[in-house]
Amino acid sequence: MIKMIEFGKTEKEKIFSRKSPFSDVENAVADIIADVRKNGDKALIKYCEKFDGGFSGLKVSEKEIETAFKETDAELIRILRRSAKNITAFHEKQVREGFEFINPDGATVGQKITPIERVGVYVPGGTAAYPSTVLMDVIPAKIAGVKKIVMVTPAKNGVVAPVILAAAKIAGVDEIYKIGGAQAIAALTFGTETVPKVDKIVGPGNAYVAEAKKQVFGKVAIDTIAGPSEILVIADGKSDPEYVAADLLSQAEHDKLASAVLITDDKTLAVRVSEEIERQIEKLPRKEIARASIDANGKIIVAADLTQAIEISDEIAPEHLELCVDEPFELLKKVHNAGSVFLGRFTPEALGDYIAGPNHTLPTSGAAKFSSPLSVDDFIKKTQYVFYDEKSENEVAGDVAKFAESEGLTAHAFSATVRRKK
Repeated sequence: MIKMIEFGKTEKEKIFSRKSPFSDVENAVADIIADVRKNGDKALIKYCEKFDGGFSGLKVSEKEIETAFKETDAELIRILRRSAKNITAFHEKQVREGFEFINPDGATVGQKITPIERVGVYVPGGTAAYPSTVLMDVIPAKIAGVKKIVMVTPAKNGVVAPVILAAAKIAGVDEIYKIGGAQAIAALTFGTETVPKVDKIVGPGNAYVAEAKKQVFGKVAIDTIAGPSEILVIADGKSDPEYVAADLLSQAEHDKLASAVLITDDKTLAVRVSEEIERQIEKLPRKEIARASIDANGKIIVAADLTQAIEISDEIAPEHLELCVDEPFELLKKVHNAGSVFLGRFTPEALGDYIAGPNHTLPTSGAAKFSSPLSVDDFIKKTQYVFYDEKSENEVAGDVAKFAESEGLTAHAFSATVRRKK
């Protein structure tokens, strides 16, 4: 049963607390990374047989991709292409240009944009196949101009789900490998005899994948350390409890650690949503997962008004935020911390997962307070440059020297003044 909380009568710590899902796997992940780093392909094959139920080669062949594409339902292919079109349209707006200008000292200064050369994309494939992740993580990289995109995904009994390979073909992945878990992250970080080393790794995964990304960060770049899925719905008394319950369960079915929260200013709606969750959850094929999520992490918070609801939401900083109110664009102006916001009574979070276009790889576990959704920016580097001619350098050299000397860096100072005309 989902927990009912009246805000102001419960300790805030109980509302805002989050338990780390990674602490129990730290040592196991470290051992896997060390094994792959030392033994390369041999270790990867061992883990494929241990965790995936079989091994059929590390690299996916072009023939396997073509066969999978043909086996995928034609209507689903149409939908994948529609989704890819919307994702492309949205992310093309994010492309940035370099710039150059003359600063007040007369120097030429600027910034150039360069794509990251090699990117690894992790696509989950444990309890379910996620072709949406393929599109969301690969398309922005392609738009950014990444030269080589390497995808890794678990292969159950040595076979990758055909729809994953179909999505990879549509998105334009360059190479695909049948590996998952912490071992896949290790392979992308250090390279093996078969798997190429990359410069950055993106994509969500389970606790082992997230912990592995955490441990290799610094040797390779990562997008974020993704925690369990989250949804927070702010709904007024006019909202349909059936809609709200369905949206909460859409994330609860992801995994047992997922979080589904409703904040409302209407006690009657709170009760009706709770009842509706109990009715709908019994019909879900993933009932066991959704039940565990709702019982452990589900909350309905009754706030004094919508302003307080936003304040609570901002403190939680959810991955997904729905604003089920009459004037959602007005309420949006007050939102500061959220990964992606879904406006109105007819914009369920699932639209963002699959077809709307904005990215669904989002900050979790409160990270929306300081980080952003995956974007084209994640696949570029910004390089600054400076040019002073002799005259302009001579004019500022004295100031540079005095600034440097104030920090005790006399060699810095001399490097500026040594170029002065005598």
